[in-house]
Amino acid sequence: MSLFPTYNRFPLTIVSGSGTTVTDDEGKDYLDFVSGIAVCNLGHRPPEVQRAIQQQLDQVWHVSNLYQIPLQEKAADKLTEGNNLDHVFFCNSGAEANEAAIKLARKHTGKEKIITFKQSFHGRTFATMSATGQEKIQQGFGTLLPTFEYLPYNDVDAVKQIEDDEVAAIMVEVIQGEGGVVPGTAAFLQAIQEKCRNIGALLIIDEVQTGIGRTGARFAYEHHQLDPDIVTSAKGLGSGFPVGAMLGKADHKEAFSAGSHGTTFGGNPLASAAVNATLETIFSTEFLEDVQQKGERLQGKLREELGDLNVVKEIRGQGLMVGIELDVEAIQIIHTLREKGLLAVLAGPKVVRLLPPLNVSEEEISEAVKILAAVLQEQDQMQNA
Repeated sequence: MSLFPTYNRFPLTIVSGSGTTVTDDEGKDYLDFVSGIAVCNLGHRPPEVQRAIQQQLDQVWHVSNLYQIPLQEKAADKLTEGNNLDHVFFCNSGAEANEAAIKLARKHTGKEKIITFKQSFHGRTFATMSATGQEKIQQGFGTLLPTFEYLPYNDVDAVKQIEDDEVAAIMVEVIQGEGGVVPGTAAFLQAIQEKCRNIGALLIIDEVQTGIGRTGARFAYEHHQLDPDIVTSAKGLGSGFPVGAMLGKADHKEAFSAGSHGTTFGGNPLASAAVNATLETIFSTEFLEDVQQKGERLQGKLREELGDLNVVKEIRGQGLMVGIELDVEAIQIIHTLREKGLLAVLAGPKVVRLLPPLNVSEEEISEAVKILAAVLQEQDQMQNA
């Protein structure tokens, strides 16, 4: 094989998908509660997005950002409508969006230090790897960028003790995804915002995994009435088409003037077509309310079926972003679920993460919980034997 072995791949080759169902090369169907890791928020091959991309394929694919791209401007308007953010920079991924956020914060404030949190994940470029509060992501790459400091997540006192006017920004996930599906408390998130205002730092919210409807709001910060200076997005933004975005306030515009930052592919006509079609559906009030209701039902069913099992320590999350923390290593559970026809993903060594499409049906939720319950009940019996 000519690929670098950078992934521990499962023995599964998916050859087709529609909605919440994917099919492997042997003809077996699976319920996909991974969604490309919170990417296929409208399921696989959503018709409205497929039509938009196909229509653009028949016109022009790429022109570069040297020229006007009306679809890109339309997508930016959708992302900034109804919030306090004014401008958008389109790129290709979440890591690139966070890289842009770090650059913007440093240039706008003239300061270098950025505070992030332990167990956070912000990407794998050198800056975003340095921002990530997980040693396993950083090992082997030598000296990291020295301008990041990591505080404990959900520690209000640690935030209140920040007394440093050299901080350019505090960067936080509303729910730590790769860190275990750990929701930030309202008190913690409000303390960060207040501290940013007091010390003249920018509030950067990483919504790469939590945004685009995943928690039942356009962005997860909206659940807490926060007012971020910068928001980053990717994953679900293009329904599987590679695209990322950084959103910022009007007074940051001059820091990203012509020539200060750039990208070859970011926000090209194909990506912009995917974004517009995706947001047209997900950013509707009715759709987001439906996500909230489905999330409540999913967690309710999980607690009903799994709550009495010794192997299950906690069920947590928001909307259709759910983590099941176990008292055993979760990787074998993930393998067994796959064998039974349900795809799930890890969020740390002991957390099973569920990220179904946002338009998952009630029947599919029930079937997924049934499979999970059977597998975890068997694990519970083995431990108690």
